[in-house]
Formats: sequence, C-alpha cells, structure tokens
Amino acid sequence: MGTDSAPDTRPEAYRPDGVAHARAWVRGHPVVPDWVIPLAIAAPTVGAALDHRHDAASLGWWWLTAAACVVPLLWRRAYPDAVFAIVTVAAVITLIPGIGHLAPVTFVSSLVALYAVAAYRPRGHALIAAGVQEAWAIPAVFRLASQGEGLSAAVLVTGTAAAAVMAGINVQTRRAYLAALEDRAARLERDRDQQARLAVAGERTRIAREVHDIVTHSLSVMVALADGAAALAATSPGRSQTAMREVAATGRQAIGEMRRLVGTLRVDEPEDPADRYPAPGIADLEDLLGLVRAAGLPVRLIVTGQPRSLGQGAELAIYRIVQEALTNTRKHAPGATGAEVRLHYHDGGIDVEVTDDGHGAPAAGAGTGLGLTGMRERTAAYGGSVDAGPRAEGGWRVHVRLNPGLPGGGEEP
Repeated sequence: MGTDSAPDTRPEAYRPDGVAHARAWVRGHPVVPDWVIPLAIAAPTVGAALDHRHDAASLGWWWLTAAACVVPLLWRRAYPDAVFAIVTVAAVITLIPGIGHLAPVTFVSSLVALYAVAAYRPRGHALIAAGVQEAWAIPAVFRLASQGEGLSAAVLVTGTAAAAVMAGINVQTRRAYLAALEDRAARLERDRDQQARLAVAGERTRIAREVHDIVTHSLSVMVALADGAAALAATSPGRSQTAMREVAATGRQAIGEMRRLVGTLRVDEPEDPADRYPAPGIADLEDLLGLVRAAGLPVRLIVTGQPRSLGQGAELAIYRIVQEALTNTRKHAPGATGAEVRLHYHDGGIDVEVTDDGHGAPAAGAGTGLGLTGMRERTAAYGGSVDAGPRAEGGWRVHVRLNPGLPGGGEEP
C-alpha cells in the first residue's frame, strides 16, 4: 500500500537532491563562477576578433576595450565598485566609431558588474551604479539600434538593468538573513551550554547540601552515642548496648538516605519503584528527634495551626533545616540542656523555629558555614527567609519562614 509523501520542508542544504549539492559546492568554491562568467563573456569576443577586418590600430583599441570589459570581472566580489567603474569607462570607449560592434559584450559585462555592486555593496551604491548605467546605456542603445527599434531596445536595457539590481539586492538580503540565522543558532547554542552548566552547578550545590546535612547530623549523633556507650560499658552494659543499637540504627538511616540521594544520579538504569527511598519529611521529625534525644539532648516538638501537606520538596527542606539546627546545637551550644522545635502552620505557609538553652553564642564560624548557607538556599527555593542569632534570655534561635503556596514559592505540582 502506497502512501503520499509529504513535501520536503527542510533547508536547502539538507535536501538530498542534485541541485542543492551543486549550489553548496558552488558556494564552497566561489573561484569557479568568478572565472566561468568572464570566460563565457569573452568567448564571443574572441570569435569576433578572428573576423575583424579593420586596421591594426583599431584592432588594438578593440582588444584593449574588450579586455577592460571582461578581465576586471574576475575581482567583482572583492572590489565591486572599482570593477563597475572600469567596466563603465570601457563601455563608454566602445561608443567610439569603429568599436561599436563590441556593444553586446559591453552590455553583458556592465550588467554583471552592476549585479556585483547590488550584491556586495550597500543599496545606495547600487542605485548610483544603476543611474550611471542608464546614463550611458540609453544613448548607446538609440545610437546602435535600427530605425524604429530604439525605444524597445531602451526598455529592454532598462529592464535588464533593473533585474540585475533586484537580483543582487535579493542575494545580499538572503546572505544577511542566513548570517543572522547562523548567529542566532550560535547564540542559542551558547545559551544552551550556559544553561546546562548552570543546571550542573545547581545540582552539585543540591547534592553538596544534602550530603552535608545527612553526614554531619548522622555522624554527630553516632559519635555522641558511641561516647555514651563507651562510658556506660563498665557500669551499665544494658544501656551501653541500647546506645550501640541506636548507633547502628542511625548508620543504617544515613546509608538509606545516601542511597536515595545517589539513586537520583543514576540515569543508566531503568527506574524501579522498589529501589527508591522516600525523602524524609515533617512526618519523620519524631524519628529525628528520637535520635537526638538518644544522643543526650532532650528536645520536644510543638505544632500549632492546621497541619497540611506542603509538598515533598518543602517538607524535605523543613526536615533538613531542623536537622541542621539541632546538629549545630549539639556541636556549638555549650551547656545546652534542652532544645525545642516549633512548627506553626499559617495561610501563607509555615514557620519553623528551633531554640536551645545553651550558654553563649555558637563557636566561631558556626553561623557562617555550609549549614546556614544550606538553610538559606533551601528557604529561598520556597519564597522564605532565615533568621539566626542569640536569644536575649540565652541560647540560640533559628527561625525560618517558608511560603510554598505563594507565587514564586516553589510549590510542587
């Protein structure tokens, strides 16, 4: 069963036909038409020279003007104005009695030179050249034409000159259009590469943030539990064993989260839902606080407002922010005996506040490291803000406001 083939709308350079290949070859080898056209014009000139019966002086002028009309055309692309001027002067010389039978060669050469001016020079140059062409060609036509044929010959010469100018302008316009397309394609390619680099940089930042939060918190809790287990090993083996089991559970949780994170980078295998690990969210905060309590820091969770789903991305950001804030409390809040995590749901989103009762400010650099930077990046993705600093009554406070439901707040579909 046959089918009607759709018309080929691809650019000319991609069409598998002989004409397109021929045009592409000519564009790649411009020296060929540069020589072919002058040789084609010179051929009838040589033929006329063989039949020339005039004296030697006249024949010399004949050859000189013929050469002046044809040879300069070899440089018509590089110097169109100069070539047109030389051909025009030679054409005027052909009006001298005894050389007039060069008129066909003269007119063809002048049309080729006029076309070159229109194709390679500004349009103003083409209009001036066309005017010069008409200034000498019309009188020449009336002089050389037969009785009663001068007007029709003048119309023909004017029409061919106009056609040469329009063809040259059209070629120049097309050349400029193709150059603009190539420039636009190059700019689009640069923009695409830049966007790809930005995407890679953003992904690296996201991975670095996730790794920092997972590893720092998990190792901090595991070290605290291991220290406690070592201290209790001699006096309370049962509690020491419990602490070590907590160490193992924390390590397994960290491994699971790292597998989930690394799994997002695997693009060479088909996705299997059974191999995916769900990202932690607000519902997992109690487990997180349980690990912190087991590590020796009493912490409580207070939720106000009407709880609701904020989207997986926003809830992951909240989980990581709380995780990082409690890790900083353990690492940098000297003398802290407890911490508090408050979640307040409101119409625009959620406020997250983590406070502790430590003495003094966190250690130098604690508020300017990767942890606080990660908090700011996470909240910025959801139209939020971060405020971290010491409390008047002592201790440290981290307050985060997320607006995932507002325009530009990063709400997930």
